[in-house]
Amino acid sequence: MKKNLYILFLFLTLSLTSFSPLGQHSYKVRTIVIDAGHGGKDPGCHGTTGVEAKVTLAVALELGRIIKENMPDTKVYYTRMSDNFIELHDRADIANRNNADLFISIHCNSGPSAAYGTETYVMGLHSSEDNLAVAKRENEVVLKETDYKKNYDGFDPKSPQAHILFSLYQNAYIENSILVASKIENQFAKRLGRTSRGVKQAGFLVLWKTAMPSALIELGYLTNAAEEKYLTNKTNQVYLASGIYRAIKEYKAQIEN
Repeated sequence: MKKNLYILFLFLTLSLTSFSPLGQHSYKVRTIVIDAGHGGKDPGCHGTTGVEAKVTLAVALELGRIIKENMPDTKVYYTRMSDNFIELHDRADIANRNNADLFISIHCNSGPSAAYGTETYVMGLHSSEDNLAVAKRENEVVLKETDYKKNYDGFDPKSPQAHILFSLYQNAYIENSILVASKIENQFAKRLGRTSRGVKQAGFLVLWKTAMPSALIELGYLTNAAEEKYLTNKTNQVYLASGIYRAIKEYKAQIEN
């Protein structure tokens, strides 16, 4: 772990002194990878009847459809298109293999029954115990994977120190990641009337090895009865996908111009 930490800080030093994503005027959003969280033997969180894996897949597929219809020059890839299990590192590999310019991972939250609202995460240091708790819940899926310690350099999903280490990896893309995440939360709040809990940072494994700006969206709390009803409604799923699409469109226009 100490050796990995040394290599990490060396990488960050070189990256931050030689690379500034926002300053690269040639940057284009030509390829987007959409990740529907969970699936298969990993259903994710759930409410009374709503299941995270089903909600995220519905929104992901609708988002891809809207992008293809309105941005015909932009390629769209999915990490999954059905209820199947994809390991977290494979999700990042799909984005990297297709030279994605943007990675969007879609999830639903869980917590106390009174908790509600959207929030969008980028890879970074945890600023609160709540952020760490969300990252730990999403990362514990690796326990369902084979050889997860080998795939994630000995990562222990139950260790707070491990989450902090992995949260440092994406600094090279932090500015653009925060930019698109902010636009997503703005769309949710202003266009859809959702309660936004803001843009946050935490160490998500699914974002760790993605070599591009990335964001993980928590659409709302399935453990809140009102939000569960909202999130499982097909019309609302289209609204959510449309909000994410508009944010991506604004992000694309801003960084390309």
